[in-house]
Amino acid sequence: MPEASPRGTYLFIADALRKEIEEGQVKDSTLPSEAALMQAHDVSRNTIRRALKTLESEKLITSVPGAGWRVSRAPIPPLVERLIAVITEGSLAVGDKYPSEANLCERFGVSRTAVRHALAQMEGTGLLATVHGKGRTVLALPTTQGES
Repeated sequence: MPEASPRGTYLFIADALRKEIEEGQVKDSTLPSEAALMQAHDVSRNTIRRALKTLESEKLITSVPGAGWRVSRAPIPPLVERLIAVITEGSLAVGDKYPSEANLCERFGVSRTAVRHALAQMEGTGLLATVHGKGRTVLALPTTQGES
């Protein structure tokens, strides 16, 4: 990156990211990681974070815990909702084996911590049961919004 400008390097980076978003160059509505942006622009993490916060204040991007930064026009449902959908979309029945943490991390592109947190919520609501050394199984089927 050229010398720092009086305007602020983070604003140049924000402009570049804004242009990529507007031109549809952002793959799957997910921005690259902070580390990848640091390397691409040859700047510090703080500079990248300031650029991302600038775009967030413009409501152009949003932070999704465990998944990174996403373009706001493509809302991403919370991870727990996506994990619950695995049961219905996969036609899993009560007693069926639920996918592993590693499989879920790869499938949804999120951290193991985020997956474990969402799985704990599902266990707390009685959807899943965990047997140490055996993994998780479906304990109950999710109800739809209209049911009570």
